[in-house]
Amino acid sequence: MKRLFLIFSLFHFFFATAVAQVGEYRNDLAVGGSAGYVMSNVGFVPDVPQGQLGGITAGLTVRYTCEKYFNSICAILAEVNITQAGWKENIMDVDDNPVYYADDVNKVDPLSYERKMTYVQIPFMARLGWGRERKGLQAYIQAGPQIGVYLNESVKSNIDLTRGVANARASQVVAQDTLGIQNKFDYGIAAGGGIELSIPKVGHFILEGRYYYGLGNIFKNSKSDYFGKSNHGQIVIKATYLFDIVRTRNPKIK
Repeated sequence: MKRLFLIFSLFHFFFATAVAQVGEYRNDLAVGGSAGYVMSNVGFVPDVPQGQLGGITAGLTVRYTCEKYFNSICAILAEVNITQAGWKENIMDVDDNPVYYADDVNKVDPLSYERKMTYVQIPFMARLGWGRERKGLQAYIQAGPQIGVYLNESVKSNIDLTRGVANARASQVVAQDTLGIQNKFDYGIAAGGGIELSIPKVGHFILEGRYYYGLGNIFKNSKSDYFGKSNHGQIVIKATYLFDIVRTRNPKIK
């Protein structure tokens, strides 16, 4: 509950900062869609050796620009995305070699495991931009809280407990391979930046990078459970297109 209170307190701070009218007034509303690629893992304690699991994300975006304070263009935005996230294990022995089954004499089928989960993710962000608003390039940074709801998952694995292995796994942490997702509500902090190209009467084309750090855990984390921590970490590269619904009437805005 303390973490949940923290994340909504941060959202309140970002929101209040963005809408405080102390600069040049704006009343711009833009909506659109985005799509991108996600590289994700899960921060397990005890550690589970992993690589980055690839997935996709796509959804809707709403942005409200409220003011220009000195040279900073202040806005808030919200998204609703469908996102694939999870983890891909590096199953190695103590000599950092892939683990094979004893009957796999040609070593063509090393042990592998990956779990890909689908979430509805809803980030709320405060944004600061520098550059052109209506025609040209703008650079920006943004940050804020994000919540997510687990929908479903898929598992790709060739682990067969009835077959013996030729070389044992270096990591003896294996509970994550069979546990079902125990906490279906996720929350954390997202932050990133990017560039935006605005073309009059066409719209806004945006390319950005973002990192999400989960504050919640996918598995229970009491003293009697397997993991003390199991939170999401995600690197997101995405492209967004927005078109204007409402624009401030001011010929000085460029």
